[in-house]
Amino acid sequence: MLQSTCRHSARVAGQYQRARSSHELLRALSSASAASTVQAKSTGKREMRAPKETNSFALGMFQGVTKVSEVFPFPDSLTAEEKELTRELMEPAEKFLNEVNDAAKNDELETVPENVMNQAKEMGVLGALVPPEYGGLGLKNTQYAKLTEIVGAVDLGFGIVMGAHQSIGYKGIYLFGNEKQKKKYLPDLTSGKKMAAFCLTEPGSGSDAASIKTRAVKSEDGKNYILNGGKLWISNGGFAEVFTVFAQTAVKDPATGAVKDKVSAFIVERSFGGVTSGPPEKKMGIKASNTAEVNFDNVKIPVENILGNEGEGFKIAMNILNNGRFGLAASMAGTIKHVIGKASEWAANRVQFGKKISEFGVIQEKIARMSVDHYVAESMAYIIANNMDKGIVDFQIEAAIAKVFCSEAAWKATDECIQVMGGMGYMKDAGVERVLRDLRIFRIFEGTNDILRLFIALTGIQHAASHLQVVQQAVKDPLGNVGMLIGFGSKSLLQKVGFGHLNSVVEVVHPELRESGKLLGQCLGSFSGRRNEITKGVQLTSFFKTL
Repeated sequence: MLQSTCRHSARVAGQYQRARSSHELLRALSSASAASTVQAKSTGKREMRAPKETNSFALGMFQGVTKVSEVFPFPDSLTAEEKELTRELMEPAEKFLNEVNDAAKNDELETVPENVMNQAKEMGVLGALVPPEYGGLGLKNTQYAKLTEIVGAVDLGFGIVMGAHQSIGYKGIYLFGNEKQKKKYLPDLTSGKKMAAFCLTEPGSGSDAASIKTRAVKSEDGKNYILNGGKLWISNGGFAEVFTVFAQTAVKDPATGAVKDKVSAFIVERSFGGVTSGPPEKKMGIKASNTAEVNFDNVKIPVENILGNEGEGFKIAMNILNNGRFGLAASMAGTIKHVIGKASEWAANRVQFGKKISEFGVIQEKIARMSVDHYVAESMAYIIANNMDKGIVDFQIEAAIAKVFCSEAAWKATDECIQVMGGMGYMKDAGVERVLRDLRIFRIFEGTNDILRLFIALTGIQHAASHLQVVQQAVKDPLGNVGMLIGFGSKSLLQKVGFGHLNSVVEVVHPELRESGKLLGQCLGSFSGRRNEITKGVQLTSFFKTL
């Protein structure tokens, strides 16, 4: 399996290599270059700013070093008391989801019945992460991951209602709101007295979130923003009372006086007036969740309802999405575990050709691969959640990787479950076709997997480029740095600037896993080698353009 992964990493790196002349890649590297040099006032010479250091395993992989402190040993942020509390909380939650909630009925009704939602609110699950002083349960991210894992195993549609409310709906208030905003909004939101929605997507703005057209203009008296525009495919959009809305605003640069449109974030209440919702959308899956258009017609927003500062909306939106991706990954791990159980139960009882089909190698292989993917998905989700609880902030690339892998692994596992079950798996009564329909959206929303793949590659290469600035600085004075430039492509030079130095993982893994550790090191080495070629190629292209 690891050897296959190693070959795949080389192919992926090769794809990046063929794309190295793309404008996006050049812009990323140019940005890294600009961010890592400063003008020294005393000498008039350009001096190097030390590149950002991080213990991120994924960023280290791009840099060409193996940083294992955040993955070995497996992070564990919960105390014994917190683990016991988690078990006590999850048992009734699991019982509620399996005995009170009816996923098949929700799918048929295309809603979660009011009595079911009311019981969920009473349990406090709509305020899981928020501290008790604002009405929440005060759970850690790792504990919340366990909750989303249970939900993902039972009802993904219900999970969207819950996640759209707290993982993104009011998450901006929790992460970026001031004390007054938190005290005003969070108690009603954590209790479920009011529901929330996240309003970013527009008819002409999907993955290109910065191109939104919705606009907020400050009134002449300066007391309000007047909001106009429309949002599309908003989860909880038909019934939410509180919205986190992103809109263009005119922002004046204090240094130059120039005015430029930038995205800002606002807390908008339906009670402000001028907020209307379209009918529920008819969807392929997650039918239990409400998805609707939300329109804003001259909505008066008090100036105190801006989140952060003017022009910070895009950053806020990306941080909200990034912060919640571990929950999505945990939910997908729950789904994979569920379909493994369904496939295994069927295989253990279905008899063909005089044998239980679980005895056939082709069935065993399918379930084995599903189990491998589950182990990886679960590990990813809880590594990120535990590290977040430990205060680690450089997890954005790991969160993106987890979202991509887990959403695709869940789809693959569910498809294989249907294959194992044959015709029965295709039938509605089996309950697996609903899961497959529900899963399709997870590769699209909260950052399409295609865009996230670009984000992973460009973020990693930008990080790598920032550690090569010593070389780029040398090309500014080629006569004084002949030796360095001659050796630019050599392995020894790359090692001097932090590349090619792959610390072995063998020393930190269990003795029985040393062979696997060696294979991991080979994969990292293969990936790093191709990444070196990409970075060198782009750096040299930039150098020759300056001559």
